[in-house]
Amino acid sequence: MSLAALLVLADGRFPAGGHAHSGGAEAACKAGRIHDAATLEDFCRGRLHTAGLTAAALAAAAAAGLDPTVLDAEADARTPSPALRTAARRLGRQLLRAARATWPDPALEQLAAAFPRGAHQPVVLGVTARAAGLGPRDAAHVAAYESVGGPATATVRLLGLDPFEASGVLA
Repeated sequence: MSLAALLVLADGRFPAGGHAHSGGAEAACKAGRIHDAATLEDFCRGRLHTAGLTAAALAAAAAAGLDPTVLDAEADARTPSPALRTAARRLGRQLLRAARATWPDPALEQLAAAFPRGAHQPVVLGVTARAAGLGPRDAAHVAAYESVGGPATATVRLLGLDPFEASGVLA
């Protein structure tokens, strides 16, 4: 395992587009479901145990070398909303672009050729993790962290939530 690769892949500044996606926090803030650190924690816990768990499983399976085409179809089946599928593919396309520049690997090129409009982000994350020398568990950890990191960061911007409180929720 490359600790450096793990840190780069999990860094919100890695140019993969995830920093610009609120993971549903924007709508939850507008609806009043997130309004402070306690409600952010509830939201993140729910997201971690639903979308985060699914993303972690898909990323781990892709990092283990399972067929990304099959995994992408599985991601489609688990993402009922067309808007969420579109967002997942857009994030996957952005991640793949950054990954190909950072960790050149034939598997990333094959994924780009198979999905010119983008594969689901967790699938791309798993293939990227493998290209970076990381294992399935590492890919799962990054996917799980991303599932709550984006919403926590978004609430700082959307609500003016104290960044120390948002970091406390993540910790």
